[in-house]
Amino acid sequence: MLSPSLAQEIAGDTSAVIGFNVLITDAEGMVIGSGDSSRVGSFHEASVEVVRTQEPATHNASQAQRLQGVRPGVTLPLVTGGRAVGTVGITGTPAQVRRFGLLVKRQTEILLRESVMLRSRLLAERAAETLLADIAAYDPQVVEGDFLVFRAAELGFDLRLRRVAVALEVTVPDAAARRRGAPTQDMALIRSELLRTVREVFADPQDIVAGTAPGWIGVLHRLPARGSMASLVADCRRVADVIAAQDGLAARVGIGEPATSVGGLHDSYQDACDALRLGARPANSSPVHLISDLRVHQVLAAVGQSARNRLLDLTAADLRAQPDWPVLRDTVTAWCESGFNLVRASAALHIHRNTVVYRMNKIEQITGRPLRDHRATMALYLACLADRMGSG
Repeated sequence: MLSPSLAQEIAGDTSAVIGFNVLITDAEGMVIGSGDSSRVGSFHEASVEVVRTQEPATHNASQAQRLQGVRPGVTLPLVTGGRAVGTVGITGTPAQVRRFGLLVKRQTEILLRESVMLRSRLLAERAAETLLADIAAYDPQVVEGDFLVFRAAELGFDLRLRRVAVALEVTVPDAAARRRGAPTQDMALIRSELLRTVREVFADPQDIVAGTAPGWIGVLHRLPARGSMASLVADCRRVADVIAAQDGLAARVGIGEPATSVGGLHDSYQDACDALRLGARPANSSPVHLISDLRVHQVLAAVGQSARNRLLDLTAADLRAQPDWPVLRDTVTAWCESGFNLVRASAALHIHRNTVVYRMNKIEQITGRPLRDHRATMALYLACLADRMGSG
């Protein structure tokens, strides 16, 4: 519990501050830290009794001579959780060093508790990372889902509760932003800060939050009985806004579908990652992407690049030859995603409805098919999505 490296750091720093040598022993009386490095590794006989009784002891010169490895001074127990885990000693005339004894003891115990808490938190974080990674890579042919449920229960998580996966990607500014002088940050260095920010929003004890890679954080969020996806979207926007408020950072969020099993959570997490990947393709200013809005994109991405290229060539070749192809493509996309409604399409494109009508007439003239022919228009819509997806 009391590591030699921590003991040496505390003893060295404290000795420099008070001007007297400080040594720290383990529960067996072995010196594991000292301002006088030559004493490290020696046996300090007085510490054995101090650990046993949990009472401080002082030794003058004559008393110290009768004990192995002991010099005049004071020795105090280091107690954590009601158990003595070692001692801290201060070398010097007891009358001189006694006044430092309680202060050094308390400070050392505080540092020890903080070290234990930090170690416990790091172990919990690593366990959560491993659990999330195992769920992300889950294969029922390789591992039983019940085994992961059992492991999660040991960590205090019930995977049978209704959850939804969330994937967050945090990035530094692009090259243009860096040229403008925007500060940049190393994702690995601010990992703990990012995790803390996410946990402040996803604060339910059943929320599993873990870093998956530098700049990537996964969440298996427990949906409350009365919780809704709209509330989750709002929370995700809040996380993205808080992260974006930090200099030099940008955040995007992907959201999967609710699930109540290990297999379902695996699919939900893969969907959340797909939502991040696919949500970045269309011209979308929102930092939050739901897979439920991107199912068509997901299926289209699954068919492979060659099939998408063939769809483009056979459906939109003449349109792609036009110099204003990106504008025509966005018009087709907005028309379909607005339910073939002229007013909603013009609002989505932020243009006058007459402009939409003009573009639609042009598209119909080039393709030779009316855009109210929904079957043909849906094929053209898929071709437009394929073009937006590019080679990714």
